[in-house]
Amino acid sequence: MDHQNEAQAAPETKVLEAFEAFRAANDERLAEIERRQGADILLEEKVDRIGRAIDRLATWSRRPALAPMPGREGGDVLEHKTAFDAYIRTGQGEALRLIEAKALNGAIAPDGGYLLPPDAEAGILARMASLSPIRSVASVRPLANISLKKAVYPVGANAGWATETPPSNTIGASSYGEITFNTMELFAQPAATQAMLDDAAVDVEEWIADEILMSFAEQESAAFVNGDGTNKPKGFMTYPKVADSAFTWGNIGMIATGVSGAFPASNPSDTLVDLAHAVKSVYRQNGVFVMNRKTQNAIRKFKDASGQYLWAPATTPGARPSLMGFPVIESEDMPDIAANSHSVAFGDFRRGYLVVDRIGIRALRDPYSAKPYVLFYTTKRVGGGVQDFEAIKLLRFGT
Repeated sequence: MDHQNEAQAAPETKVLEAFEAFRAANDERLAEIERRQGADILLEEKVDRIGRAIDRLATWSRRPALAPMPGREGGDVLEHKTAFDAYIRTGQGEALRLIEAKALNGAIAPDGGYLLPPDAEAGILARMASLSPIRSVASVRPLANISLKKAVYPVGANAGWATETPPSNTIGASSYGEITFNTMELFAQPAATQAMLDDAAVDVEEWIADEILMSFAEQESAAFVNGDGTNKPKGFMTYPKVADSAFTWGNIGMIATGVSGAFPASNPSDTLVDLAHAVKSVYRQNGVFVMNRKTQNAIRKFKDASGQYLWAPATTPGARPSLMGFPVIESEDMPDIAANSHSVAFGDFRRGYLVVDRIGIRALRDPYSAKPYVLFYTTKRVGGGVQDFEAIKLLRFGT
């Protein structure tokens, strides 16, 4: 194995080594509980410390590269990149104005900023998928307009074998529904010195991408989970929640642990099995668990009836840890375990949650507001919401 492959394998190897240490320490903790009817506080701290180390290693191994995506240096693309570079460095936007006019974007006023080159936008969105947990597992649809209206079928589409059951005309419009996904403006405002902009060695396109990437990813990640739908996407946690036995379209079904703020003391992992099987098999086969790192740390200690751990670390680059064979998506915007919290979600998020991106990321150069710095007011429009309410279920830590 060459040095490059060794470097790539190192994080995953360290995760496996840390998990072996975690299992040994946790087994010792469980044995101590059985002997003394209580855990040694030093063992508890050791297990938690190793758990945190696993989280850091797993996060590091999944971190996306910040190198820009390879460009397609065709004439139009190169022209756009050159014009954008000139605008960012000097504020000269005439060439960009002509390019957008040719692309039928001339109706958009120049004071709204100018579009980033297509390769730069594609690179940002691709890297955001690695940083934004829900975006990485949801359906993502680009739009030319500011909203999408999607027809849905709460009772199932009118379908059958045409030679046996012709399409029924008895199904009225009330059997169908419509959900509107609006895009909202997300912004970031990085600053640069004029000296940096004058430096020909600085790739200003890459600089803007790096500066806005984390800000955009953090803001949209929070909204996809907890957004209220007002000037931001609607998060899947903000829809009405009902006991899964009383599920109706428009609500998110939930399974209760039966214990306020905790898993049951006996066979705690049974509630996770119940949660996974509350989802229909057509969704379950693509199911993922979504939780924050504290909840994951608690679940990591669970074993099945044969004494095997239910949680397993990622073993290949770019992979995720798994729970009962399903990938675990770590989202810090999910709530901690508390009384009546909904701290674990499970389902097919590609079927259940839709992210809509309006094509185009814009940058507006502002050399006046924060002299001697040059600000770049950079915006993209994004929306999101649940598109299939049967595909996602929640675990309630209560009765």
